[in-house]
Amino acid sequence: MGIFDKIKEKLSNEFIDIIEWLDYTDDTICHRFERYQNEIKNGAQLIVREGQTAVFINEGQLADVFKPGTYTLNTQNLPILATLKGWKYGFNSPFKAEVYFVNTHLFTDEKWGTKNPITLNDERFGLVEIRAFGTYAFKISDPGKFITDIVGTDGTFTNFEINEHLKSLIATRFTDTVGEANLPIELYAANTSELGETCKEVMQPEFQGVGISLERFFIENVSMPEELKKEIFEYSRLDKLDLDKLTKFKTAKAIEAAANQEGGTAGAGMGMGMGFVMAQQMGAMMGGQNTQQGNAAPAQQAGPPPIPTAIQYYYATNGQQAGPVTFEQLQALFANRTVNRDTLVWKAGMGAWTALKEVDELKAFLGGSTPPPLPGA
Repeated sequence: MGIFDKIKEKLSNEFIDIIEWLDYTDDTICHRFERYQNEIKNGAQLIVREGQTAVFINEGQLADVFKPGTYTLNTQNLPILATLKGWKYGFNSPFKAEVYFVNTHLFTDEKWGTKNPITLNDERFGLVEIRAFGTYAFKISDPGKFITDIVGTDGTFTNFEINEHLKSLIATRFTDTVGEANLPIELYAANTSELGETCKEVMQPEFQGVGISLERFFIENVSMPEELKKEIFEYSRLDKLDLDKLTKFKTAKAIEAAANQEGGTAGAGMGMGMGFVMAQQMGAMMGGQNTQQGNAAPAQQAGPPPIPTAIQYYYATNGQQAGPVTFEQLQALFANRTVNRDTLVWKAGMGAWTALKEVDELKAFLGGSTPPPLPGA
């Protein structure tokens, strides 16, 4: 026997009798115990610390799994490996097997996010895009399955190597979940806790399929375009504010904006014209009488004019005809988002069902900044 063989044998006899792994990192999930020629002596001491699991692999096949504790390795402690090796009455020292230590503690504060916007179809706002991001926590629940399905022969496997796979899985399942939830768009940001719990339940089987347990899943933020956010805020205020005061306020702001536009007096005239028309519409809403343009009022009236007949509107919802409702009732339905700008409406005298946004007297609901033609023009 050469001198180097004697040195190797001496090192083997002194150090291979204890198998343990001291983890000094925060991100290592799995570590393969390295030793001379993969040999383990009969009676060797195996030390598995809390938060660890030791897995024995024989020629690529899963054998015995050890939980935290100290073990003396023999055929009694290695029943599966003994069967695979064909040991009936014990084994000669040393024997060969691969030993993997798996970290089973909780890996926390792992980041996830949607790389691309998620497109949703909202009943009021149409197609909208949202993004989301948050954190999650996981741990290894089945070390044997994790090693055979994910780790393979990797000597040191970190959470960075598995995170890309997990983040892609999370993004896919999150997209499916929010798409099937079919919530009003503003409720996604207001119900992140409930949505997070639902996503966790949906994703859990996918994680367990590779020996991982999804312990926590948090949605920190659901974002949307700024213009959509402003429109949602506008709708939410309609439920709280007096519609008459809101309309008058918008009219005043429109007049001010028109006066500040290029053209000076012409801009102010357009703003005043729009104000007059909106005032007339508000008068009709409140039951006032229409003012006759270009005719002098008679000095005396023999009696009151006839009471105007309220216009009745029909509207479509979920493919069904609803109504009739008055102008004020239709405006209230628009305010509480039962109908929207694209809802089909009809009244007596109209040839066909028409989108609300195309009906002249209903355009006031939309709060547009372009005035209609001046009366009598």
